[in-house]
Amino acid sequence: MKFDTKVVRASSIPDPTTGSVVPPIHQTATYVLEEVGKDKGFDYTRASNPTRALLEHHLAEIEGAKYGICFSSGMSAVDSVLKILKSGDHIVCSDDVYGGVSRHFNEVLVNYGLEFSYVNTSNPSEVEKAIKSNTKLLWVETPTNPLLKVTDLDAMNKIAKENKILFGVDSTFSTPVFLKPLEFGADIVMHSTTKYLSGHNQIIGGAILTDNEDIFNKMKFIQKTIGAVSSPFDCYLTMLGLRTLHLRMERHNDNAQAVAEYLESHDKVSRVAYPGLQSDPGHEIAKKQMKGFSGMISFELKGGIPAGKHVMNNVKLCFLAESLGAVESMITHPATMTHADVPAEDRHARGLTDGLVRLSVGIEDKEDIIEDLKNALKHA
Repeated sequence: MKFDTKVVRASSIPDPTTGSVVPPIHQTATYVLEEVGKDKGFDYTRASNPTRALLEHHLAEIEGAKYGICFSSGMSAVDSVLKILKSGDHIVCSDDVYGGVSRHFNEVLVNYGLEFSYVNTSNPSEVEKAIKSNTKLLWVETPTNPLLKVTDLDAMNKIAKENKILFGVDSTFSTPVFLKPLEFGADIVMHSTTKYLSGHNQIIGGAILTDNEDIFNKMKFIQKTIGAVSSPFDCYLTMLGLRTLHLRMERHNDNAQAVAEYLESHDKVSRVAYPGLQSDPGHEIAKKQMKGFSGMISFELKGGIPAGKHVMNNVKLCFLAESLGAVESMITHPATMTHADVPAEDRHARGLTDGLVRLSVGIEDKEDIIEDLKNALKHA
């Protein structure tokens, strides 16, 4: 099947009992076994559930992966990947990662003996220099959150394979519509299904996709043992969202391109980060490895913090809200919201200033989004 057909039909398996086109929600904690030692693959929902298994199949199909494992959040998915490692292991990570990831790494996992180095993964030489004898994982976001830095995955794969380390990619911003990291050699792909994949601000979830059977078996064991699993109802809602993913992402992409071009031309905007702009440092790499540039934009105003706050407090259509990737446009102040726990010195060092504004461009009419920003920018 072609990709768009998989997006629509991968979990559209009619219920064998009733013929229902929409698969039922198996909202159950446990299952009756036929006899001791014999079951149908389901015994307890923490270990496995038919609705979750169908979502895992759907995600694996559209990612082009052999295996999918779903979790209760993107952060629980990230945490589960790190549980593959052992005390004393070293991780090289993109410096501009989601604030929740760096918070977990720096304030929780370091207490268990893991070591972290943060580098600009857009520069392969920095990654090479950061590799140590105990490095076990290269963790990359592309594009990054919130600066939209783009990483060359071919270059990262080469470094990872030469050093015999695992290569993981957070592809939440890209989705399988625009990027499939497994095709570039990644061992692990992570998605926050909260965002574009479900797409409607209804659920919290995460997923790991892989072609590696050993990684899959380890992740399934961790999933079952820790129990940070997505509920059957959340899985059902995610599958409903997935069926329109390709259509939504095309609209997110088209709208974001128009909004980014508008912002870049505005005399009150000092810089715009969006891989779809020819002026963006990551444009050429993004064009090479992505089929679109998605719907996330970051920008900074010449008036600094006061101007940025004015815009965020005066938009009407765009919601001032955390999260991203939903059908509604949402605007965020990373320094006080998504990255509030990142020390100011660290944020400023990597270019995440107090005046930075992050915009998740929705699928409304692009002219309405631009008009909303235009009105908010008038007195910035």
